[in-house]
Amino acid sequence: MRIHVVFYGRVQGVGFRYSAKQKALELDVHGWVKNKEDGTVELEAEGNEAHLRKFMGALKNGLNPFIKVTHIDQKLLDNEAGYSTFSVK
Repeated sequence: MRIHVVFYGRVQGVGFRYSAKQKALELDVHGWVKNKEDGTVELEAEGNEAHLRKFMGALKNGLNPFIKVTHIDQKLLDNEAGYSTFSVK
């Protein structure tokens, strides 16, 4: 299962990407995360459905007190990309 997600809110300059990477490694989720010029954070992740649900739940709730997610655009993608790790771009 693979998803593409854009996070809105206080998500840049607060450790979001590195916290996402740490949680992804804990849950065996692979993909990438990067800051966008418009202040959002873009993420693509793949793994089994249960792990992705836990991963997204953690990201939605904020992985530290400085992160404040106000909106999420999430799309399910058709096939897996075969990522072998989770990287911060």
